[in-house]
Parts: sequence; structure tokens; C-alpha cells
Amino acid sequence: MKKYILSFDQGTTSARAVIYGKGGELVAMCSKPIRQIYPQGGWVEHDPEDIWSAQTECAVNVLAKAGVSADEIAAIGIANQRETAVVWDKATGKPVYNAIVWQCRRTAGMCDTIKEEALEDYIYDRTGLKADPYFSATKLRWILDNVPGVRRRAERGEVLFGTVDSFLLWRLTGRHCTDVTNASRTMLFDIHTKRWSEDLLKLFAIPRAILPQVLPSGGEFGTTKLLGAPIPVCGAAGDQQAALLGLMCTNYGDSKCTYGTGCFMLMNTGGRNIISKRGLVTTLTASFDMNPDYALEGSMFSAGTVIGWLKEGMGIIDDPSDCADIARKVKDSGGVYFVPAFNGLGAPHWNSRARGTITGVTHTTTREHIVRAAEECVAYQVLDVLRAVQADTGVKIKKLLADGGLSKDDFIMQFQADIAAITVERPAVRESTSLGAAFLAGIACGMWSDLEECRKIKQVDRLFLPGMDKSARSKLILGWEHAIRACMA
Repeated sequence: MKKYILSFDQGTTSARAVIYGKGGELVAMCSKPIRQIYPQGGWVEHDPEDIWSAQTECAVNVLAKAGVSADEIAAIGIANQRETAVVWDKATGKPVYNAIVWQCRRTAGMCDTIKEEALEDYIYDRTGLKADPYFSATKLRWILDNVPGVRRRAERGEVLFGTVDSFLLWRLTGRHCTDVTNASRTMLFDIHTKRWSEDLLKLFAIPRAILPQVLPSGGEFGTTKLLGAPIPVCGAAGDQQAALLGLMCTNYGDSKCTYGTGCFMLMNTGGRNIISKRGLVTTLTASFDMNPDYALEGSMFSAGTVIGWLKEGMGIIDDPSDCADIARKVKDSGGVYFVPAFNGLGAPHWNSRARGTITGVTHTTTREHIVRAAEECVAYQVLDVLRAVQADTGVKIKKLLADGGLSKDDFIMQFQADIAAITVERPAVRESTSLGAAFLAGIACGMWSDLEECRKIKQVDRLFLPGMDKSARSKLILGWEHAIRACMA
């Protein structure tokens, strides 16, 4: 009997496989880290073979852990790190170069040229995206221009391009496809017509033949026999849109923030394609047809990486889980602010040249002040985006749903509620990304009837209520704004 959904959650720092039951319960989960490759400053890569082996190993292990056979899996859903660009050989499936990760800034010069030529508005009008190295188009262009022979092979149709979901789908099913959410992050997809833009393909000199077919996020992507029995792949979505669905942010104004490697805040704007005047981008939500809703998004590049840097880069903590307790040892950050622009600043500032900055350090600054500033900077970044979203939409956000690895940090969640003067809701199942992929696959294959049935599954772990004095909050925010200006200077 088919009674489980298997989710692939392919993230930036790890691959996960999660099995969900019909009641939405998390039955078992396995994860494996992904090796990070830094060829030079500002460059970030993954070996696609590492991604594939980690993801397939997790899938095999999670079945064994759950005591579930492949015959009992109704469908597979995929959620993936977005924007990361992969190019592989059509005949062999082997990558022609490492995957260029969304964090990579190697194409900053290319994006500067786009801005100098006054083409950024032209791109934004069609794609909803900023001309930034974050997105896929310039990464793909770099591979075509810099890996010997690849452009000629692309023009002959011998290599294929895709985001990570496409690479996994090709390996799993043999189909070259993607979904609307991932396509909308490439800077090559027209979010109005829901098609690849011929004009943008010409602008970036991208051969049309290497692009995947674009499908709805919930539907038939092919069948895999990877686990020993045929299993349909019925869902695929970029991780943030999958999380938006997993948190049931399906109505206009519903807002969530995923606190992971980076922070990603999205507001569902329904059928309204709102033009941001404050540095946000417009993206497509996961859907079961080619008429998805829109969402305003603010992407902040460094969140979990800040805590990792405290351990690996500086050696001032032994265990990231200790950060909250360390931060509480001081009453405040002592005037210290940490702007974690390791890979530039994302929304709403979009400064690819900015670099990490710590301000306010004095002879009385301690390890605890630095750690607290690092914890607090996550919430400050989200505050900047939250204010931009509210200003662009005219919607006062009363509740922010939080998920991702850092959402288990009570200190960050409470400081977020305090500094933004907003209620933060943390779900009982914090694996919202994989749950969203499961919902897509489960509805598409018939395990669940519709989103309303899935909505009944949702449970709340905790609400964090704001309690900070308004004048204290204003003073702290002013200090953060000064730190941001210092960083960009």
C-alpha cells in the first residue's frame, strides 16, 4: 500500500531525505553535508557528483531508517537550493564544470556592466529580478565563456543547463525539465508569459537548446527506479517557495522567513505582480498549473553562515548551539553591530562589493558581545526586508512564520519579535521546505485531496511575542542603520 511521500531537500550545506506519512508526520530523516568549494575569494562551487551521491545516499538510508520499502512510497517531491547553475553532458550526464552556487560573486563585473548599460530595468520588467550575481543567467554565461569547448557544444545541443532540481530530475528520470519556481530564479524566464524569454537569451548569449522544459511545481516529472521500484516524481520547487507552501502561506499577505544558510523572506501577493521600489524581487510561487501566484521576496545571503564563521573562521565558539546561551550572558551587544556581508549584501541593499563589517568595538568588548551581535544581525537583516515588504504592499504584517535551522534558536526568534514589533510563529515541524515538497507530490499523486486537507496538518510549536520598549527598539535600529552605511562605505 502506498502510504508515504519521500522528499528530497537538497540545500546549500547539506542534502536531506525525509519520509512523511499521510498525517503529515515526519517518519524519518537522514542528512549528509555537501562539500563547499572556494576556488578564490568570493567564489563558491559544489561538485554536482557530491550533490547526487549525498542525495541518493540519504534516500537509501532514510528508507532503511524508517523500515519502509520503495513499494510503499507513493511519490517523490524535490526542494532545492535555487539559482545554482549546473551544466552537464547530454549523453553521459556528467557535469562539464562544478556547480556555481547562488552565493558565488564571480560575475559581479558582468552585472556591473548590465547596470552601466541601463539594462537592469529591462531585466526586472521581464523577470522581477535584480541584475545580481545571485541569479543563474550570469553564472551560466560564465561557464559558456570560460570552460573550453562548452559554448560550441551548447550550440550543437550536446550539453544541458539547469538548476539543481533539473540535474536531479535528469539523473532520476531522464527528463530535462524544471518547474516554474526555479525557472523564475534564472533571470531568463518571463514571469508574465511563463516562458523562456527569447530577448533575454539573446542578451546573455544563451543557446535555447540547453534550457529545460518548464512544468508546474506539482505534477508528473517522470518515474525513477533509483530505490528498486518505480516511483513517480510528482513535485519540484525551489526551497523557498516549497517552504512558503509548507507553512501554508497560500493567501495574499501571508509571510514567512526561512532562517537557514541565508535568510529568505517571502510574502504571497496572490495574482498581483507588485513592482518593488525598495530592493525586493518578484518571484513565482509553487502551483499545480502554469498560472502560479506571485510573491515579493527579500534574500539575505548570510545567516547560518554567520554562526558557522564564529566557529570555523574565528574559533570563538565550540558549538553553534551554544550561541544563544553565550548571547544571554550580556544584557546587550555593548553597541557592537555585525553586518555579515561575506558575499555582498542582498535585499534590500543589493551591494555586491560590500564585505563583512563589525562596528562599535571598544576595549570593553568581549566574546559575548561579538556572539550576541552575530545572533542579532540575523534579525536586523530580516527587519530591513520586512519594512520594505510592508512599504511596497501597504500591508501591515502582524505575524511572521519562521522555519529553517536557525529558527530553533529561541534567542534569535525572540529578538526578531522584539526588534520588528511582530509576532513570530514557529511551526511544530520546522522542516517546512521538505514538507512543502511533500505536499506538492502528495496532492499531485492523490495522497491528499487538496491544500485545505494539508492545512489541517499544520501545528504550532511556539509563538514569540514582542516585548521591547519602542524607544529602546528605535535606538537599536538606528545603530544598525549606521553599521549598514559603514559596511557599504
